[in-house]
Amino acid sequence: MPRGKGFGLRNIESINDKKSYNTAVRSARKAVLIILLVSFVIFASIAVIAVSKEGFGNFVSTFESINLGYYLLALLIIFGSYTMRYPKWSMYLRRLGVRIPARKNYVIYMSMYSMDMTPGRWGRAIVSYTINQLSGVRFAVTFPAVVADIFTDFLGFAVITDAMALVVNRFVFVSFFLTFLLMVPFFFVYIQRPFNYVRRWFWKFRKKFNVLRRLDIIFYTATLYFRHNRRLGGGVFAYSMMLTIPSMFLNGMALYVTMLAFGVPVNFSYIPTVIFIFSSSLVLGMITGIPGTLGVTDAALISQLQYFYPSTISFGLAAAITIFFRVASVWFVQGFGFVAFLYTLKYWKD
Repeated sequence: MPRGKGFGLRNIESINDKKSYNTAVRSARKAVLIILLVSFVIFASIAVIAVSKEGFGNFVSTFESINLGYYLLALLIIFGSYTMRYPKWSMYLRRLGVRIPARKNYVIYMSMYSMDMTPGRWGRAIVSYTINQLSGVRFAVTFPAVVADIFTDFLGFAVITDAMALVVNRFVFVSFFLTFLLMVPFFFVYIQRPFNYVRRWFWKFRKKFNVLRRLDIIFYTATLYFRHNRRLGGGVFAYSMMLTIPSMFLNGMALYVTMLAFGVPVNFSYIPTVIFIFSSSLVLGMITGIPGTLGVTDAALISQLQYFYPSTISFGLAAAITIFFRVASVWFVQGFGFVAFLYTLKYWKD
């Protein structure tokens, strides 16, 4: 495969350009601010609808009724669920031959979640820059670990959604269909044969159309990715799911605890239904590719809370639960991820 000047690349495997890294950081900050604004608009819209339906006083009293002790527990559950996934990230790096001290590696891992607002969560790849600057390991070596981490997270959501759909015996076909669509892109990421087929056609037409040379960097990077991805092997994913599925279950329990915080009388028998509401709402949002699943997941949570608990949860209560849970599951995660991300900036060598 062509390399060097003819390929339009400069040290793509090392990526030592500090300017590129800083540009990515600035772009991430802008994206966070924009998405924060969009999220605020969505929450405000939900509140306005709730007020129009139930009155300002009733909606405010619903907000004021929250038990902050329960809500703090929900935040701790969410933080614990993300920490639970750290061993799989550590395992990916070991299989790829990357050795980083545990404390530093944990902070780098947590910094990934500062990029969960990006479409498909692909912004997590920025940690590969950090690892490169900390240890000199090439970007292409660690990128398969990032993809594997995203893939197993999505697969965990799919498994939880389908399992809970079977347990509650609702929307089973729809759940399996949506989770299949969610997984389709990853088949092309992990199976090299379709890529090899497309690459052959690319090189064939590249000779005829010079404009296609601008895509060289994509095909070269993808080739490097598949070369290093083979080192992970298939066994690591079985181990990963042993951590990811319980982690996703804990995330759903955070919604359960948030409902308790608002005084919703849900006993332990309601847990499968609450977990299904949580996971299926996120899957619906993920299918759209909207950063942070904004809007879609919010609407799905409100509608499903009312659908499954029509006599208990009004629109205003569903709106309050959704807003508080989304603050916990999106902005709290974004917050501790961004703190970790700022800490990792010191690993960048001047």
